[in-house]
This record gives sequence, C-alpha cells and structure tokens, in this order.
Amino acid sequence: MGTASSRDRGRMVTAAQPFTLRKAGTSRAAAVRHLGPNWYASVMGTAIVATAGAGLPGHVPGLRTACTAVWALSLTILLALLAARALHWAYHRDQARAHLLDPAVAPFYGCLSMALLAVGGGALVVGQDWIGTRTAVALDFVLFSAGTAIGLVAAVAVPYLMVVRHRIEPGQASPVWLLPLVAPMVSAALGPPLVPHLPAGQPRETLLFACVAMFGLSLLAVMVMMPMILARLITTGPLPLALTPALFLVLGPLGQSTTAVGKFADFAPGVVPAPYEQGFGTLAVLYGVPVMGFALLWLGLAAAMVLRARRRGMGFAMTWWAFTFPVGTCVTGAEALARHTGLVAFEVLAVALYVLLVAAWSVAGVRTARGLVSGELLAAPR
Repeated sequence: MGTASSRDRGRMVTAAQPFTLRKAGTSRAAAVRHLGPNWYASVMGTAIVATAGAGLPGHVPGLRTACTAVWALSLTILLALLAARALHWAYHRDQARAHLLDPAVAPFYGCLSMALLAVGGGALVVGQDWIGTRTAVALDFVLFSAGTAIGLVAAVAVPYLMVVRHRIEPGQASPVWLLPLVAPMVSAALGPPLVPHLPAGQPRETLLFACVAMFGLSLLAVMVMMPMILARLITTGPLPLALTPALFLVLGPLGQSTTAVGKFADFAPGVVPAPYEQGFGTLAVLYGVPVMGFALLWLGLAAAMVLRARRRGMGFAMTWWAFTFPVGTCVTGAEALARHTGLVAFEVLAVALYVLLVAAWSVAGVRTARGLVSGELLAAPR
C-alpha cells in the first residue's frame, strides 16, 4: 500500500479531532457522575478561613495576605465545582434527580447557596485587596443575590420534598437537615456589609430589614428542627460513624446567628431610625452571649462524639468538612461579641476557635486532595 499524502493525513487528523474531543468530554463527564452537592462544603470551609482570619483581634504580620490567598483559592474551587456540577447535570440527570429524591443528599443543596454567599462575602472582606473595591462589591452583589435566591428556594423545596416525596423513618433525623434552613441565616449575616454600597434611604433600610427577616426565617425553622435531631440522638443512639462529623453542623446556625445580630448592630446606625439602631446593639449582646454559651456546650458534646467515633474506626469522608464552616461561624460570632462587649475573653475565644478551624481545614483539605488524586472520592458509593 502507498503512503498517504500529507494532505490526506491532515484530513484524517481533522476528522478524528471531534471524536477525540467527544471522548475526552465523555471521560470528564463520567468522572463527575457521583459528584454530589456536598462538595460545595469545601468552598464554604475554605472561604470562612479567610473571612474569620481577617476579623481576628490584634495584628499578625502576613495574616491578611494569607487570608486573601485562601479566599482566592475558595473562588477557584467554586468555579471548578460549578463547572463540574454543570457537567453532572448535563450528562447525569438521572443521578441528579436521584440526589434530589434521596433524603440523605437533598439537604446538601443548601451548600450551593452558602458557597456562593461565603465567597461573595469574602470578596468584600479581603478579596478587595487584590481585585479592587469596585470589582469586589460587584462580585459580592452578584454572588449574594444568586446565593440568597437559591437559599430561599432550598429552604422551601427541600422540606417540601421531605414531606411529599422522601420516605423518612423516625430514627433517620440528622443534623444534615439543617443545611437548607441555615442558608438564609448566612444571607442575613453577609448582607449588611453591602448596605453602605446602596443608595441612602429606602434601599439601605430595605436590605437591612430583609436580612433581619431572613434571620428570623432561619432561626425559627432551625428551632423547629433541632428537637427532632436531639430526640433522635437520645432515643436511637449515636450517628453512624461516617455521619458523626455532621454533629458539628449544629454550630452553624448558632455561630452564624450570633454573627448576624452583630452585623445588624454594626450597620444599623444611620440606616434605621431610632430607637431601633440602639436596639440592634442591645440585641447583639443579649442574644449573642447566651447562644455562644450553648454553642460551646454543643462543641464539647460533638467533639466527644467524634473522638468516640474515631476510636471505633471512623475514616475520612467528605463529612469532615463539617468541622470547618460551622466552627468558622463561631469564630466570627465571637469576634462580633468582642466588638460589642469589649471583653478580652471573647477575643481569646475567637483566636482559640480560629486555631481549631485552621487545623480542621488543613486536615480536610489534604485528605480531600489525596482522595481526588487517587479517585477514591469520585468513585461510586459502596
């Protein structure tokens, strides 16, 4: 047989390119078949390291630059996950629908909202150092709007599915159920910093009171759900080993609500009329101090349960990211209490919790990266 000419070889390569691209695209799509919405927890946990670190008392050389770099990492992870989840929905809609109909997975759709909100809030806190204030404000407005809308939909849709589609036994109550209900509380805590960037008058006051409404929405919903979770623990016993880290999720609404009332007090002056602006300052202390006390109690209980599970062979799973964002909200809550009470004790508490947060984030991050490289975390569940 004769040798093909260079033109013929060029045509053959060109004809083969679409097949090669399709094959590569199919391979990437297959890799994300089991990529669930719980992966957004890694974005939340990374972003909170940046924002919580920026609010610590005192001045640590290089800390703010490190926090900005961590925020940039959270933005990168968010963009990568959004692309991967888009592939998931495009190629694996059956699996995506199965996630929505699975009572153990559906609540994690609240993580998408909180991931968007956390990265947007971080842009305004530390990201502006690298991307400029104007870009940071614009990015935060976009992510805050999208995250809030998704969070409000999840807060209604997931409980609706739990009632009409999911089949749940009394002993299946889980702290994971709190995720879609906490998302509006994250909006409540991260919305106030956007208030000064709106026109004075009605727009600023409307946004602030919208955040207060979302605070109430989330708080009351969590108060309804918490007794079921506690009753399940007491009557049925400890959670399965892999799910035990989810006990830390209870810290989320506690720390985030304390952070939220602190933010209301920070931004209310000049926005809402008297006497409400002074009332927010009172609320920040009278609400935040007892709630932070309960958060510390729950932290001790959850830590004891995790140590027990670890001794019984609890291995790494993506639930370990529950050690990050909820603890981070307690850091920002303690920082808010330190600002409004002037007590050094809350400053010390914020620093101690931040050390715990960084340690948990480092371990979860390294183990996640290792699981991605090995392919274990993207494999089909056993």
